[in-house]
Amino acid sequence: MEIRTIGATPLALTQFGFGGAAIGGLYRECPRDDAIAALQTAWDAGMRYFDTAPFYGFGLSERRTGDFLRSKPRESYVLSTKVGRLLRPVPDNQIPDHSYVNPLPFAVDYDYSYDGIMRSFEFSFARLGLNRIDILYVHDIGAYTHGPEKNAVYQKQLLDGGMRALQELKSSGAISAYGLGVNEVEVCMDVIAQSDIDCILLAGRYSLLDRSAERGLLEECRKKKISLVIGGVFNSGILATGPVPGANFDYGPASEDILSRVRSMEAVAKSHSIPLAAAAMQFPLRETVVANVLIGTAKAASLTRNMDLLNVTIPEAFFAEVEQFTIK
Repeated sequence: MEIRTIGATPLALTQFGFGGAAIGGLYRECPRDDAIAALQTAWDAGMRYFDTAPFYGFGLSERRTGDFLRSKPRESYVLSTKVGRLLRPVPDNQIPDHSYVNPLPFAVDYDYSYDGIMRSFEFSFARLGLNRIDILYVHDIGAYTHGPEKNAVYQKQLLDGGMRALQELKSSGAISAYGLGVNEVEVCMDVIAQSDIDCILLAGRYSLLDRSAERGLLEECRKKKISLVIGGVFNSGILATGPVPGANFDYGPASEDILSRVRSMEAVAKSHSIPLAAAAMQFPLRETVVANVLIGTAKAASLTRNMDLLNVTIPEAFFAEVEQFTIK
């Protein structure tokens, strides 16, 4: 599998990596054996980059990722997790509903301050059971998650102290790179205008369908040598399922406008005799600032099916024809 470096650092990732939300029970329960089987399938496919977060199953994904990687030679893989949320133990009847099924018994508190990021980093080591984390992403900063008023407070926390924590961790060698893990372009532009970062894990905003990142972010990343890690290549499912009844886009039911766009894309894909999902997986890596595409699933069979799509050759004419149907 091709290797690409992160920003101006020597850190290198396989071009596809494993995203750990689903093994934390996102939307449906994921038994431990299924999680380990999915991780093993990713490893067998050649993936050597694994991303997780405290939020995924309220610690469950980190525990499972660490359990799997503990037996692997430490120099053979790259691991990222996230900061910005602290977990707090609560009684079972107070576990919040954030779409994780049977998560660990914790509530989630946002904290983007210097101390909050340092605490989150230390707590992740305990959950992972590992002694090194390569990349830290600031998780879900931005108005998309918090709304404008709350985000103004959290963004000030980050810029006034949280970024200093990340800089110190990198300078000391505790981590090799840091950046943002978000679902929106605007906060990326805000942060990189005021801080130096190495990478952005951007979910759903540089896909075959949603090209929001082309509104200035790609160019800024090129200028500042910031790498993109792309999540959500199927835009919550619709680029994998097609425009079927009940198809999801951006974590909710797809609108008629989105269904219409994807119907048109699907028709173009059929005219070229290619699966739309294959084009969705391969699209982001056509851009040089993209270092990695994350594939997240709790099922080994689904991961195998997705990896088989990489063997499909997508003609350049297809990408040119579907551009008219994209969101920009």
